[in-house]
Amino acid sequence: MSELHAVGMTINGQSYRADIEARMTLADFVRHVCGLTGTHVGCEHGVCGACTLIADGRATRSCTMYAVQAHGSVLTTVEGLAQPDGTLHPVQQAFTDFNGLQCGFCTSGMQMTIAAYLEENPSPTEREIRELISGNICRCTGYQGIVRAALDAAQKLRESR
Repeated sequence: MSELHAVGMTINGQSYRADIEARMTLADFVRHVCGLTGTHVGCEHGVCGACTLIADGRATRSCTMYAVQAHGSVLTTVEGLAQPDGTLHPVQQAFTDFNGLQCGFCTSGMQMTIAAYLEENPSPTEREIRELISGNICRCTGYQGIVRAALDAAQKLRESR
C-alpha cells in the first residue's frame, strides 16, 4: 500500500485538503478530489493543453504536475474565472461572442492560457496570441474565433483597468 501525503491548496478561493498518493497528478486532484471537472485531461503528457489551469499566477499543465508539488499553492480553474455573481471573465465572454469554441474540450485550457497571459501582456499582437496558443490543440475551430476572442478580451481588460 502506498504512503499517503497530506496536501492543501486554495482553489478558486476555497481551501482544499486531502491525504493522497504521491503520484496523483494535479489534474486528477482537481477533478476527482475537488470535483472541479472544467479542467480536462486529454493527452496526459502536457502536449494538448486541455488541463491548463493557473497555479500561483502562471499557466500550468496540471497533467504533468503532481498534486504534492502544488501543496500550498493558489490555483484558479476555469470555474474560478467567472465572478461569484456569474458574470463571465472577459476571456470567457469573448469566447462566446466570437465563437471561439465548438466541442468545448479544449476551451477551458485555452481560456486559462489566455487569461494568465493577458495578466502579463495586456496588449498582445495577433502573432503573439497565435504563438501563445500554439501549445493548445483545438481540433474543431480552426483557431480564428479563438484569436479574435483573445484580442477582444485583451481590449476589454485594458478598458476596465
